[in-house]
Amino acid sequence: MKAYVYRRYGGPEVVELTDVQKPTPKAREVLIKIHATTVTAGDWRVRTLRVPKGFGPLARLAFGITRPRQPIMGTELAGVIETVGKDVTRFRPGDAVFAFPGGKMGCHAQYRAVAEPENLSFEEAASLSFGGSTALHFLRKPISRQARKC
Repeated sequence: MKAYVYRRYGGPEVVELTDVQKPTPKAREVLIKIHATTVTAGDWRVRTLRVPKGFGPLARLAFGITRPRQPIMGTELAGVIETVGKDVTRFRPGDAVFAFPGGKMGCHAQYRAVAEPENLSFEEAASLSFGGSTALHFLRKPISRQARKC
């Protein structure tokens, strides 16, 4: 499968499209064919290791001391389940899903295996739209003259 991979920290030039092994779902995992993903400020921070002052050593411990521990960035995806593990009970191939593997990343690829998702509470589901609606506000806002000069 194809994935965007980075093997060292740095600017956008360290990311390359390459072939990697397609994941195989474990017993309680689903394999998702990714149709959409996001590129966020978090991906930029992980790729460059530009973090707030004092967090550098912690970032290296979390993401990799000399090189990235997880070479495929991306923390959000939407897609369709292709295969399910033998112990998966709530999902079937063809189900449309979205997932957030968080710090495990790996969503800038064609496929991602994730644990069979749990049902969300009303509170968890309600909180999901904040980031998207915040971004949409700024995407719809006209660009000021000052911003155009930058």
